[in-house]
Amino acid sequence: MPSPSPVFVAGTGRSGTSRIADIIGEHPLIHRIPMETRFLIDPGGLRDLADALTDRYDPTVGEDALHRLSDLLTVRVPGRRDDRGKTVPELVGDRRYRDAVQQLWPRLIAYAYDEPAPAEGFGNADWPAGPFEPLSRRRVLPRYFSDRGELLGILRGLIDTMFGGAAADAGKPTWCEKTPFNLLCMEFLWELVPEATIVHIKRHPVSVLSSHLAQPWAPPTVDSALAYLKPVYHRWLTWKNTVDLTGRRYIEVKAEDLAADWPGQRRALFERLDVDDFATPSTFQSHKLTNRNDQFDDETREFIEEALGKVIPAMGYE
Repeated sequence: MPSPSPVFVAGTGRSGTSRIADIIGEHPLIHRIPMETRFLIDPGGLRDLADALTDRYDPTVGEDALHRLSDLLTVRVPGRRDDRGKTVPELVGDRRYRDAVQQLWPRLIAYAYDEPAPAEGFGNADWPAGPFEPLSRRRVLPRYFSDRGELLGILRGLIDTMFGGAAADAGKPTWCEKTPFNLLCMEFLWELVPEATIVHIKRHPVSVLSSHLAQPWAPPTVDSALAYLKPVYHRWLTWKNTVDLTGRRYIEVKAEDLAADWPGQRRALFERLDVDDFATPSTFQSHKLTNRNDQFDDETREFIEEALGKVIPAMGYE
């Protein structure tokens, strides 16, 4: 059997994305990147850079995008730890990560120069801001890529080095990356990795909302959770209605179906990922999905269902 394609896992959040990514990563041929990497689609990441150096290019927009990507890759991502105390560089290989990032900049910059620093202090150039006043600041002129494919090839190289290298270290030929809002960025992800498979896991929207209410990072009330989730659903459904996914490497599964027939659904999932079935240690279990069913009284549940409206049947639930 040929090497399987890379996998991106997507969902609304609180829909089973972590569990299904764990399961896919337990297959002998697929390595799960163990935490959300946050530099592909987050603000200031590769998706923003791709637009800033192509369709949205001007020197100021491009330089700002490079500043934000630099901050993301050299400060924010290395400084964020998962619940085991690990960082993304540690999980993909610290030296590999640092080398890949350092090798990226020369390929994105046309020219660098020093600009005299503006006067600071008392608002008068004759009264400098003390003895440590900076004399200049570093500026860069970003490249303009008239061929978007060239830029995407450079960014793909970063992914191959980091994710492919981590998979190779694990003795596996390919990788799986999970970030819930991959859901809203599928076109870019397929631009970046055309052969990738995107696995979209769904869960009943009322259960998704209920689970959000239990998270410390999520909106804490029914009204605020609805305000958070409804635009996500509407944006996803609007996009889905404009594209033909039948020819794409796209898999849509329901968490409830996985729990109802785990061996059969697992076998079908791995078949669609072009790998042999494998009895993974992790599973989907019905009791862990139904524990939210009684969280709301009848009146509140009716209010939520009415507020979600057509979202529920559009996501495949009655």
